[in-house]
Amino acid sequence: MAANVMLAIHEKKATSVDLYRPLRLYIASAYSEREAAAADDDLCAVRDLRAAAVEAGPSLPDPSSLEQRRGALLAYARALALVEPRFPISPDRAHVNSLTFTWHDAFKTNKKASLPSLHLERAAVLFNLGAVYSQIALAADRVTDVGIRTACGAFQSAAGAFAWLRESGVAAKAAAAGATTVDVTPDCAGMLEKLMLAQAQECFFEKVIAGGKPPSLSSKVARQVGIFYEEAYAALCAPPLSQHFDKTWVSHVQLKAAQFYADACYRSSLDLHEKEEIGQEIARIKIGMSALTDAKKAAKGVAAPLLDSVNKLENNMKTSLERAIKENNSVYLMRVPDAGSLGALPAASLVKSTSLAEALDASKERLFSSIVPDGSMKALSKYTEMVDDIIRTQAEKLQQASELTRVRLKEMDLPDSIHSLEGHISIPSDLRDDVEAVQVSGGPAGLEAEMQQLRDLRRVSQELLVQTEEMLQKEASEDAQFRTQFGSRWTRPQSSTLTKNIQDRLNLFAANLKTAGDSDSKIEHDVKEHYPLMSVLDRRPIESALPSISRPIMSLDGNEDAIVGTLKQSLRQLESLGKERAGLEDMLKEMKRKDDILPKLMAGVGSPDDLFKKEIAKYDPICAEIADNIVAQEHLLLQIQEQNEKFSGVFNIEDYKVARERCYQQISAAVTKYRDIKKNMNDGLNFYVKIQEAIGNIKQQCGDFIMTRNIQCREMIEDVQRKLAGFNFSSSSQATMPRSSSGTPDQHSPSPPPRAQSPYAAAPVNDSRAGYSQPELRAPYSQPYPSYGAPPQQPPYSAPSQQPPYGAPHPGQYQQPPHQPPPGHDYGQPAYPGWRGPYYNAQQPHPQQPGPYPQPPYNATGAYPPHHQSNYYRPQ
Repeated sequence: MAANVMLAIHEKKATSVDLYRPLRLYIASAYSEREAAAADDDLCAVRDLRAAAVEAGPSLPDPSSLEQRRGALLAYARALALVEPRFPISPDRAHVNSLTFTWHDAFKTNKKASLPSLHLERAAVLFNLGAVYSQIALAADRVTDVGIRTACGAFQSAAGAFAWLRESGVAAKAAAAGATTVDVTPDCAGMLEKLMLAQAQECFFEKVIAGGKPPSLSSKVARQVGIFYEEAYAALCAPPLSQHFDKTWVSHVQLKAAQFYADACYRSSLDLHEKEEIGQEIARIKIGMSALTDAKKAAKGVAAPLLDSVNKLENNMKTSLERAIKENNSVYLMRVPDAGSLGALPAASLVKSTSLAEALDASKERLFSSIVPDGSMKALSKYTEMVDDIIRTQAEKLQQASELTRVRLKEMDLPDSIHSLEGHISIPSDLRDDVEAVQVSGGPAGLEAEMQQLRDLRRVSQELLVQTEEMLQKEASEDAQFRTQFGSRWTRPQSSTLTKNIQDRLNLFAANLKTAGDSDSKIEHDVKEHYPLMSVLDRRPIESALPSISRPIMSLDGNEDAIVGTLKQSLRQLESLGKERAGLEDMLKEMKRKDDILPKLMAGVGSPDDLFKKEIAKYDPICAEIADNIVAQEHLLLQIQEQNEKFSGVFNIEDYKVARERCYQQISAAVTKYRDIKKNMNDGLNFYVKIQEAIGNIKQQCGDFIMTRNIQCREMIEDVQRKLAGFNFSSSSQATMPRSSSGTPDQHSPSPPPRAQSPYAAAPVNDSRAGYSQPELRAPYSQPYPSYGAPPQQPPYSAPSQQPPYGAPHPGQYQQPPHQPPPGHDYGQPAYPGWRGPYYNAQQPHPQQPGPYPQPPYNATGAYPPHHQSNYYRPQ
C-alpha cells in the first residue's frame, strides 16, 4: 500500500579535517600558551566529536546505530555552537589558518563545497541530523502502534532539523560565506521540512485508517497529507531545486500529492454517501479520479508498491462511482454539481515541526570555558540589563507623553471641533458601525418591501390552507354520497373519523395565521409610527445629519480666521511631536537589536566597566531627544489650551456639543427601534416559511390519503356491483350489466349512479389516481418563494411493486396494490397489508403524526412554530 512507500534522506559526506592544531595555534596567538594548554582537552573533545559525527554510517543501519548517529550529531552541533563565537573561522576573518571544511551534496555527490566557514560546517551537521531522523522513521515498523508513533515522531523531528537550518539563519549565513551546495540552501531546507511533515501526517493517516475512524475524519487527515506533498512538489519545481533532484523523487512527490488528494475525495464521498448526498458524492469521486489519472501519466520511475496502491485506490473509487451513479439514476435522481461549485475539502493538520531548541541548547556545555570566563559572561549579562533598563525607562516616558496628549485633546474636544467647522464631521466609530449595518440591511426605506413580503407570505399560506381543506371536503362529500346511495353495504369508515387529527391541525394553522395577521398589523403600525424617527438612518453619509459649527453672525474684529489658523498650526506641531516620539522608540529598539559587544568583550580590550561605559554612552543622544520632545509637548499643550478657549468663545462650542450629543442619542434610539422592528419582521418571515412548509406537508399527506381512499372506493363499488349482479341477474347478463345503463336493480339494493362507472368503476389507463389526479397532488407543494421552499417530502409508506389491476401507470406514478377483494372484505381496514397511515388509528383518538418529515412545532400549546420568543409572533 502507498503508506509503506516513504522517502528517507542520505547524509552528506565530508572530508577529514584536523581541528586540533589550527584551533590551538589560534588560542596561543590570540590569548596565551597557558590558555591553549588549558583548552587542550576541549580541543581533543571537539576533534573526536567531529570524527564521530562525520564518519560514514553502515550501509544498512539498524535502529541502535541510527540512535548513536543522532547522538553524535547532536553533541557535535552543540560543540559548534560554542566554537563559533570564540573562533573567527570565516572567509573574511581567517584568523584560524589552514582550516577548510569540505562537504559533498547529498543528492548530487559529485558536487561539493569547500569553505573556511563554521556556518557551512553547522549547516551540514544540521542537514545530516534531519537525514538521520528520517532514516529512524523509515526503519520503524509501522505495522505496530509503537512503530507508527516512533516513525511519526522521527519525521516531525526531521522536519524540525530542517526548519532550524532554515529559520536560524545558518543556511543563509553559509550561502553568504561563499558557494555552497544546493542541499543546504534555505529553499531546499524548506522543501525537505514539508516532505517530512507530509510523511509524518501520512503516519497519522495510517493510524486513523487502522483504527476504523469515520470517513469524515479520514478525509481531513488525508487532505492535509496531500497539502504537505503539494507544497513540497511546488518547491521541487521551482529554482534552484528544479534541476537538482532526480526525476524519480519529483514523480514520487507528485504522485503522492495526487494520491492523497484523491483519497481525501474518496473518504469524503463515503461520508456523503452515508448522508445520502449522492450528487456531491459522484462529483467528489470524479474530481479525485481525474487528479489521479493526470498524476499517473506524469509519474515516471516511481516504486511499484506505490503504483499498486494508487491502482487499488483507483479501483475502489471506480466501484464507488458505479454504485453511486446506479443508485442516483434509480432512486435519488439528484443533480451532480459542477466541480467548480464544490468548496475545498477541509483539512486537519495533526503534525508540526518538532523544535530542537532544547536538544541543541549548549548553555550547559563546559567546552572552552577558559577562553570565555564565567566573569565575562556575567559582565555581558550585566551590560544587557543596563541596556534593558534604559529601553524600559524611555519607553515608559514616551507612552505616558502620548497618553497625556490623547487625554488633554479629548477634554478640549480637539481636533473634532476644528473638523466640524471645516465640514468634516465625524461620528463615534461604534455608532457609525451600527448605522452602516442598518443601511446594509436595507434601512428604514426597505421596511415597506419586507412588510409586503410578509403580506404575500401570509396570503400564500392562507391559500394553501384553503386548498387543503377543499380537498378533504370534496373527498368527504363523495364518501357521504356513496354512503347514502349504498346504505349498509358501504362499510368503510367515514372520512370525518379518519381525518379528525388532520382537521385539528388545519384548524390550529388557521388560528396561527389569524394571530400572525394581528402581529403583522402591529408591526405595520410600528413602522408608520416610528418612521419619522428612523428616517435619519437613510441619510448618506450619516454625518450629514449631525449639526455643525457655524461662524458667528456678527464679527466684532474679524479675527476668527486667525484664531482658527493659530490653533490648527499648534495641532500640527503636536502631531509632529507624536510622530517624532514613535521614531525615537523605534530607534531605541533597533539600536538594542544591533548592540552586540560580545566580540569586544571576548577580545579583552580594556576592563569590562570601561567598555560598558563607552558602549552605553551611545544611547545618551536618543535619551536627550526624548526629554526635549516631552518638554516641548508640555509647553505646546499649554499653548493649545489657551488658543482653544478663545476658539470656543468665538464659535459657541458648548452649544454645539449639546446639540451634537442630542443628535447622537436620536440616532442611537433610531437604531434600537429599527433593530426591534427588523427582528419582529424576521420572526414573521421565518414563521410564514415554516408554516408554509408544514401546510405543504399536510397537503401532500391529504393527497396520499385521498388516493388511498380512492382505491378503496373502486374496490368496494366493484364488490357491491358484483353482489348485486349475482342476486338480480342471470350469469348471461352479468357480463353486460356494468356497461348497460338499463336494467332494474333490486328495490332494496339501490343501484350505483352512472358516475360510478367513472371515475370509480375503472380508472383511465393513463392515470391511476381516478378522481383526484390533480397535478398538485403528484408532488409536494411548490412554494412561490424559492428561498423559503421546503425540501420534497417522501410519502409515509412504500408502494408495492405488483402490477396494478387498473392499468399500467406511467413511470414515476404511484403503484396501486393488487386487486384482492376476498368475500366479506372489510373496507374499514387498511387499503393494503401493513398500511397504517397518519389518518387511520382506531385505538388512539389523537395519534402522533408519523412520516419522514420532522414533527412540526405547531402541535404545542403555542400558536406559532419556532421563534415564539418574538415580541409580536406569539399568542395574543
